[in-house]
Amino acid sequence: MLARQQRITRGIDYRHVVRRGSRCASPSAVTHVVHTHEQRPARFGFIVSKAVGNAVTRNTVRRRLKAICHEAASNVRPGADVVIRALPSSASADFAQLRSEVRRCLERRAAP
Repeated sequence: MLARQQRITRGIDYRHVVRRGSRCASPSAVTHVVHTHEQRPARFGFIVSKAVGNAVTRNTVRRRLKAICHEAASNVRPGADVVIRALPSSASADFAQLRSEVRRCLERRAAP
């Protein structure tokens, strides 16, 4: 579980990261990253729309993404803001596939 200080909670922060961040696309998700120079842990946010599936499916995808980011948080540059937008294909992807796609994007865009 991501700690409160590791989550993006405000809409304005989501918009800033999605509009200004560098982007990395994979078949199941799009990862947006903005590097700030603040001395704080990296923050993560998730966008899982109704196109992904019903509420149960969306929550399952969100929980998987949170678990992946919790594992990878130590490898993300401090002060980075990361927003992951799940695509409809993420509903049918297994956990290992989703983890490899997200980790690849995090290594490309958010590694220290």
